[in-house]
This record gives sequence, structure tokens and C-alpha cells, in this order.
Amino acid sequence: MADGSLTGPQIPAHATSSPLRASWRGLPASLRVALIYLGARAITTAIMLGVAAFAAPGSRHGPNPSVFDFVLGWDAQWYWLIAESGYPLTLPTGVDGAVVENAWAFMPVYAYLAKWVGFGVWGAGALFISLLSGYLACLVFYRLMCERLDRSAATWAVIFLACGPMAAMFQVGYAESLALLWLLLALWCVVHRRFGWLYLLVPLMGFTRPGVLAFALMLAMYGIWRWMRRRSDPLPPTQIVHIVALGLFSALVGFAWPVIVGFATGDAGAYLATELAWRRPWVGEGVFIPFSAWVQGAEFWFGRAWGLGAVTGYVVLALLLGGAAAALLLLPCVRRLQVEVRLWAAAYIVYLLAVFFPQSSVFRLLFPLSPLWGAVAVPRSPWWRGGVFVACVLGQWCWIALMYGVGTAYWQVP
Repeated sequence: MADGSLTGPQIPAHATSSPLRASWRGLPASLRVALIYLGARAITTAIMLGVAAFAAPGSRHGPNPSVFDFVLGWDAQWYWLIAESGYPLTLPTGVDGAVVENAWAFMPVYAYLAKWVGFGVWGAGALFISLLSGYLACLVFYRLMCERLDRSAATWAVIFLACGPMAAMFQVGYAESLALLWLLLALWCVVHRRFGWLYLLVPLMGFTRPGVLAFALMLAMYGIWRWMRRRSDPLPPTQIVHIVALGLFSALVGFAWPVIVGFATGDAGAYLATELAWRRPWVGEGVFIPFSAWVQGAEFWFGRAWGLGAVTGYVVLALLLGGAAAALLLLPCVRRLQVEVRLWAAAYIVYLLAVFFPQSSVFRLLFPLSPLWGAVAVPRSPWWRGGVFVACVLGQWCWIALMYGVGTAYWQVP
């Protein structure tokens, strides 16, 4: 796999580099990524310690919480509950009889793997998995980026990923870090047409966190793209079979969990009722209609919460969607990435629009778009890259301070 620039003549490193830079370039990629990742985790830990030191008595974790309290905070409690007690066979309900938040909203792989890895100490296992998965994800990401970007841009892409606003996910009890590893491995397999491995990775993705339906959509778009280019890029029958079969398999895995939940509880609509329970505080009772939640979100946030009017929300939503589409289609830095990465980004955005109600967790749910950090790293200006790095660290601080250091308002949910 290439580990250098794909364009232009190469200048010997000793001709332009300091001894320190030459030594850095001489290190194996796995060690360079490890050093970047360790530095990033030190930054995140320092932010957590600083936030914990100033936590108020009325904050979610109380005064003077430890970093480990943050590791086990919020959704980590649900995963811990699943590992210790399993899933409820009867859906819990409130005084009004409506289904309330419960463990069925969370997939089993991370929960049970953490207990197994931690030898029964779930928190230790969860932290270990998140940390290790994050490093491996960064390493796979680096290798993937090196195939289209020069080594400097690929390195900066890893720095942005490891230090990004959601970097706390690499060291708290959430499944995002593990899910990102599965995703990047799956994208690597598609790029290199190692389709056989996807029959293992797709179930791992599907039962780690929701989102494998987006991968099914990506494979459908990928198949169309390959078919349209079959004259210049031959598409053997075996690959056609794999692409179609994996697309259908991904869709099957995506719908399997709701079926499992319905079978276990005796209620065919149990999973949907569970997911709707999380948006009830914002929109009240309702039915699930694909792609309607973002319109409801625009009405709630711009109309009721901020008093700017629902029409303003519709305009902002349209601008965001148009901007995202234009960026994926037109920006040169984005077009530098593999088409598979761009197709994934488009598919995942469509998936979020179809199923998710926008609230503060939307920033965390954008985490699977992390491969786009490669596009952010393309501009070579040190001012740009340094500015992005500072913005990443400030974003971390804001996220951790608001969601973990305070975490008492309805808009402070990670």
C-alpha cells in the first residue's frame, strides 16, 4: 500500500527535512499513528480533568467527578446495564402507558464485548475497547488516505480525527469508536474489492450501532457507479454477485434488530416505540414517517426554542442540505478522496435525514462521517491546518464541558 505522494516528483527527505523530521518520516506508520493518537488522548484527558475540576455541585456528575465517571456517563450506563442484566422482555412504560427509554435502543456487540474483555469489570473493558478501536481506526484511516493523498495530508487527517470535537468518543463507554473501526475496515475492503471480508464486517457493524442501512445504500450506489464505468473499469460477474448480495445482506442485517426486539418482547413495534421514546420530549407522541423528523426539528428549534420562526428553520435546513450536496459533488478537496468514501458520506447523510430527529446528539451521530477529515487536510497552508487543529481542540472542550461538565439542560445530551 502506498505511503507517499501519488503526484509530482519526489524530493529526498534529507534534502529538505531537519534531522527530527527525517527521523519522524523513518518511523513505521503504525508507530507514527500511535504517537499521534497517544498525544491526542493526552489532550482529551487533560480537558476532562480540567472540566471535572470546575464541575458545579448541580452538574450531572456532581462536584469533582473523576475521569472514570465521564467514561461511565450517559449512554455507557445503558451498555453496562445490558452487559449485567440483559434486555427487558417487557417494555417499560410511563404513567401514561407510553413506552419509555430502554436498553433495546442499543446494540449488543460493544456491551457484551466490554464485559468479556474487562473480565467482568465492564468499565475497564469499555475503556480498553474504545481506546484500542480508536487507534486501529486511525491506522486504517491513515492507510486509506495515503492511497489518494500525500503523506503529510494523510497525517494531518489522522490528527484531525484523533483530536476532533467528538474525540471523547475514543475514551468513553460508547460504541462509536468500535463502530468507526468496522466502518473504515469495510470501506477499505470496498476500495480494494475484498468483498469476502464484508460478510463478517457487515454483521459486526449492524450489531454494534445503528447505521448499517446506510452501508446498504452506499453499496447500491457503488454498484450503479461500477456498472456505469464497466467499459473502463471491468466489472466481473463475481463482483456483481458480491455487490448485490452484500447490499441485500446489509439491508437484512439492518432490519434484523427490530425483528429480534419484536420477537423477544412479543410486540412487533417494540423497537420503533423505543426509538420514538427518545424524541417524545421534543415532539410529543407521534408516528414515524421517514424524512419528516428534520422538518419537525426545524419547527421545534427555530420556531419554539429560539423564536426565529419555522420558515427560518426550513431555509436553514435547505441551505445545509444544498451545501452538503455541493461539497460532496464539487469541492476539489472532497473529490480527492476515494469515490467509495464520498458515496458513504452521501448515503449516511440520507440515512440520518430519514430516521433521526435533530438535537444535541446529532454532532455525535455525525462521527461516522469522519473519513471526510481527509478532505479537510488537503489544503497545505500551515495556517489552515493549525487553525483546524485549534478549532478541533476548542470543539472538544466545548463538548466535554457542556455535555459532561454540566449536562443538565435538554440540549446538553451527548
